[in-house]
Amino acid sequence: MVSQDPNKITRLMRNWGYLLGVFLVISSCSSAPDGFEPLFNGDDLEGWHIYGGHENFNGWTVSDGVLLYDPQLRTESVSVSLTTDEQFTDFELSMDWMIDTLGNSGVMWGVLDDGTHDQPYRTGPEIQILDDTWTDYIQQRGDINRAGALYNLMPPSKVVAKGPNEWNHFLLHVDQTNQVGFLDFNGERVLEFSPGSDEWLSMILRSKFRNWHSFAAYKTGHISLQEHGSKVAFKNIYIKRLNE
Repeated sequence: MVSQDPNKITRLMRNWGYLLGVFLVISSCSSAPDGFEPLFNGDDLEGWHIYGGHENFNGWTVSDGVLLYDPQLRTESVSVSLTTDEQFTDFELSMDWMIDTLGNSGVMWGVLDDGTHDQPYRTGPEIQILDDTWTDYIQQRGDINRAGALYNLMPPSKVVAKGPNEWNHFLLHVDQTNQVGFLDFNGERVLEFSPGSDEWLSMILRSKFRNWHSFAAYKTGHISLQEHGSKVAFKNIYIKRLNE
């Protein structure tokens, strides 16, 4: 779906300082864990689109099993968060991610993409992806904005992020039906929450989202990978459907 000169992509990855990691992708990309199915096929962007209906993937490329966003490849100055074609209600999402120095991104779920909102974060709760060594950012915004936070709602219970340009792993569990949610970050349980519960709603009402009437309002929605102007990479993206 996206055609790019592989030599150009390789040069970009070398400049980012993780070419060795890319060479290892073919051997390190495992098959889907038990009960999971691929959400990213490792070859192209089939099954994904840009939020808001933009046809240009505008900086998103695929090379050797890695899904990469690089702002240097942008051809238009529009936001281009990558979003699943399919929608999900109850699921576990397993993924590896890597962020550039002073980089910022996120993964959102329950995203409405029907043309009524300009950004996926208007509706979808977000797990923060961040260079956790970016101390100025964290000091200014607090632990509810560091890597592994339920963005602007709940801080991670532990700081387990690796440095910039290193691979991290998320296992995100969202069971709307039974109001159970958690995040395992690099093998450590750092978040537990209850989507849709009274506690969940109270937390939102205490946050900056209290007047965002569509925020976290949809049990079923898309999953979106945020484009926030930083180089960010993903691989081994798998999903398990729950309660089916």
